[in-house]
Amino acid sequence: MIKKISFVLFGCLLIGSVKSQPDRWQQRVKYVMNIDMNVQTNRFTGKQSLEYWNNSPDTLDKVFYHLYWNAFQPNSMMDVRSRRQGTIVLGTSRSGNPIPDWDSRVKDRIQNLKPDEIGYQKVLSLKMNGRPQKYQVFETILEVMLDKPILPKSKVVFDMEFEAQVPIQIRRSGRDNSSTKVRYSMSQWYPKMCEYDYDGWHPDPYIAREFYGVWGDFDVHITIDKNYILGGTGYLQNANQIGYGYEAPGTKVVRPAGDKLTWHFFAPNVHDFMWAADPGYIHISRKLKDGVTINVLYKNTNVPAQQWEALLDMAEKAMPFIEKTFGPYPYKQYSFIHGGDGGMEYPMATLLFTPGAAIHEWMHCWYYGILGNNESLYPWMDEGFASYADDRITAFLDNSPGFPYAGAYAGYFNLARSGKEEPLSTHADHYNTNFAYGGGVYNKGEVFVEQLGYITGDSVRDKILLSYYWNWRFKHPNGHDFLRIAEKVSGLQLDWYYEYWINSTKTIDYGIDSLWQDGNKTKVRLRRVGLMPMPVDFQLTFKDGSKELHYVPMDLMFGEKPVEDSTIKRVIYPAWNWTNETYIVETDRELTDIVTAEIDPSQRMADIDRKNNKLELNW
Repeated sequence: MIKKISFVLFGCLLIGSVKSQPDRWQQRVKYVMNIDMNVQTNRFTGKQSLEYWNNSPDTLDKVFYHLYWNAFQPNSMMDVRSRRQGTIVLGTSRSGNPIPDWDSRVKDRIQNLKPDEIGYQKVLSLKMNGRPQKYQVFETILEVMLDKPILPKSKVVFDMEFEAQVPIQIRRSGRDNSSTKVRYSMSQWYPKMCEYDYDGWHPDPYIAREFYGVWGDFDVHITIDKNYILGGTGYLQNANQIGYGYEAPGTKVVRPAGDKLTWHFFAPNVHDFMWAADPGYIHISRKLKDGVTINVLYKNTNVPAQQWEALLDMAEKAMPFIEKTFGPYPYKQYSFIHGGDGGMEYPMATLLFTPGAAIHEWMHCWYYGILGNNESLYPWMDEGFASYADDRITAFLDNSPGFPYAGAYAGYFNLARSGKEEPLSTHADHYNTNFAYGGGVYNKGEVFVEQLGYITGDSVRDKILLSYYWNWRFKHPNGHDFLRIAEKVSGLQLDWYYEYWINSTKTIDYGIDSLWQDGNKTKVRLRRVGLMPMPVDFQLTFKDGSKELHYVPMDLMFGEKPVEDSTIKRVIYPAWNWTNETYIVETDRELTDIVTAEIDPSQRMADIDRKNNKLELNW
């Protein structure tokens, strides 16, 4: 009981912290679920009580639920789209074979599922405040026509009975992965209320991509064969009856009689709930200095045990840096769990095919779990920011002196030169190719963050990231919310950056046009070749080893970034009007004294063609 009260209080503290955030209403939920799993048939029955607070100013005459597992049936929308992507040829391999665009984990596998291998979620009954409601199923979406509307600022209770069959592991969730041998990766496993926000309902069919959910509390009882070990979202409430490494040190575990155990989890202020189960899981854990417990659950199958065990050391070393750079972790537990089909984030936990994606998925707890933007509309804010954090943390852990984001820049350049790039404002499900989605959302999204440091200065960018966290955690921010924070912290106008980088596919290309001696000055003409304007750092290096940085702001910024390196003389110029193709800078040094002239020596500006950025002069 004491644990339960502490968790409730913790949830209240989180809710209270939201009140200091920007004033934007959002709905709230509380799930109470009881499920009974049959590990022989791979099916379970469930009862769900859902308290739903309509905090909007709108009257709701219908609601929508997600039924994700219905996607894992032949001829579903996910199946049809995946097979379509297989007909799109991106190029040819070195052996001359065509490279299809489909996700190699999915391909045409859904079409070939047998009746006992498909996934489904069937709603057996649904009541609102005790009254039966009419509903209809549109594959992965349940539409409920309410007999009485939900008024603004009011609460209703939905009671549902449902049953489900766990699909063979294909994408994210499922059973019996052929490589990991994990029995159950239970994500997207329950009928989940769709989000309703300032843009209205978001009943996005499950086609391929990401998720969006309502914050609330999850009180979940899972009854399953007593030999199975579970991990996932939430705090285990009956640990001393369960054992398997969750019990308090020195406790004698006394399990109830019978062939099954009921695991009771409580998760405060999260927007989803995932769990995984296998009789062969090895559970190790460590409590960090800040009180956060790190759990690792794994099997000795496709990855050596040492790699899983190393996650505890990694987490202990990384956590202080993460919290200092990206904001505090607000929960008291996080779990790395062997399962799924790659790496997939969920609140307080992740499913991992191997430990290799652990940091990326962990950082999703910030840019998916805590900030919680709509991943369908703003996937670059989720994947791009998590990728940036991953590379930055990895560089810290490895003490690497190189440019941590080189891979992301290379990936973006490859996409931009391919002719297949689509704007980052594209809905995640509506990208024409998986290639454009991945190269854009992950790589170009990551470049967005690092390149912002080029525009505002890295130290200012870091302040922006922390201000973004504190102002928008638990508030579902959108792209323009981040932009406004960036402008307030930097004092610069940045709408042009968003317009070009997010809403268009225009590219950056600056070059050194010419150098000449003009009296006692040396002049250099710079040229904008690409269509996207940027501020320019132009550095001259002289024979004596000294350097000058000639900084040219861009007119739409209405300001300049602060000095980043006080050891180098910086010359600030009037702004370069974005309509002008050329700009002339000058130095008092002789032309023949210059040994190197370079645009953006930091290489943070994503210039699509760096061949014209640097001149080395051998006099």
